Amino acid sequence: MPTLFVIATPIGNLEDMSFRAVRILGEVQALACEDTRRTRTLLTHFDIPSPKHIFSYHEHNEERAGHGILKLLSEGEDIALCSDGGYPGVSDPGYRIVHEAIENGFEVQVIPGAGAVTMALVASGLPSSSYTFKGFPPRKPGPRKRFLEMEKDVPHTLIFFESPFRVAKLLDAALSVLGNRKAAVCIELTKMYEQVHRGFLEELLEQFEGKKIRGEVTVVISGNHPKFIAPC
Repeated sequence: MPTLFVIATPIGNLEDMSFRAVRILGEVQALACEDTRRTRTLLTHFDIPSPKHIFSYHEHNEERAGHGILKLLSEGEDIALCSDGGYPGVSDPGYRIVHEAIENGFEVQVIPGAGAVTMALVASGLPSSSYTFKGFPPRKPGPRKRFLEMEKDVPHTLIFFESPFRVAKLLDAALSVLGNRKAAVCIELTKMYEQVHRGFLEELLEQFEGKKIRGEVTVVISGNHPKFIAPC
């Protein structure tokens, strides 16, 4: 049966590419990727020949490219889907075509690999038995505050992606809405300048306010549990 392979690719360090991902990328007839230039670099690094079809699949052409993927699957061709890093569908396009492939009776296989969400969760030292990934918070203060208020009373750990230009704004809003909880700011995970800063939100806000940050950022904040909230 034609298969859509959803492939996790390295989020920084290319050594995190799995043998299975390399093999499948070398076997599929078609490849849909977020940025064909980035993915061609990956193919070159691992000496993977380019498939017969390689085309972009991103938020601006998701519907049109999705039709192309379904057409190729209906013609009996296996297709790989990958983003610039991590899992397609996790704060990247992918959910829609996975859903449509399943609805149309095609097989979907996920090829595991690196992902910032679980890596940041484990590196934070905060409880990992139950967590919620919230993606990117809204940019504006009001919506950002309401976004955080929805999670104010829940006990599970919270994980966010954030722009390096808005880290202090997120920490300030979280401190105001959630209270002074334990948290971690993870920067450039798996890359050469990887950093993990841990502490209470108040401490982290002092550390990052006015500071220029470069790279991708994942923020982890503890849930509503007395053990992880600073005493008043």
